[in-house]
Amino acid sequence: MKRLFSKMAKKKRKVEFCQKNLDRFLKEEDVPYYEEFFKNPIISYNEYHCQSKCEICTKHPYAMVNGRMIIANSTKELLDKMREIV
Repeated sequence: MKRLFSKMAKKKRKVEFCQKNLDRFLKEEDVPYYEEFFKNPIISYNEYHCQSKCEICTKHPYAMVNGRMIIANSTKELLDKMREIV
C-alpha cells in the first residue's frame, strides 16, 4: 500500500487557465497568493489564450484542474477551491 500512496503523492496536478479570464478577474492583490501556490513542485500550470468556455469565462473566474472545471465568484475563492483539490 505504501507504494501506491507514494505514486499518488508524486503525481503532478495540472492547472489550466484562460488568459482572457485571468485578465478579466485576477486582482493585483491576489497575484502573490497565486505565485506562492504555484511554487508547489507537484503543480504545473498553463495559460491558454482561449479555452472556448466563453459563457462561463465572461461571468466567473475559473480554472481547469486535472481536467475538472472549477468555478468561483472571485479569484480568492478560486484559489481556495484549487488548494482543496490539490
